[in-house]
Amino acid sequence: MNAIRHIRRLAGVLAGLAGVLLAFGATPAFAGILQPDPGGLLPHPPVLPAQVTGPVTGSVHTVVIGGMPGWQIALIAVTAALFAATTTIAVLADHVRAGRR
Repeated sequence: MNAIRHIRRLAGVLAGLAGVLLAFGATPAFAGILQPDPGGLLPHPPVLPAQVTGPVTGSVHTVVIGGMPGWQIALIAVTAALFAATTTIAVLADHVRAGRR
């Protein structure tokens, strides 16, 4: 093999290892960052009270502070399925092309 190929392969491996090291090394550091509490020193965020819709029914609606809407979850699932299908078709096409050589 050519010396340049060895150097290029070594550089690729080192870049991959550096990325893995950065990903696993930075995650605990970012997880330990504490956000300042604007309302004072509370151990957890304040919980909002539930809203009562009416005196007759007595049903209670909870207040949703965060989360992801269902349409975004569905969009992510459809995108992942399309990506997987595209990758599968590309791999099969490559195998077919390699078989014809």
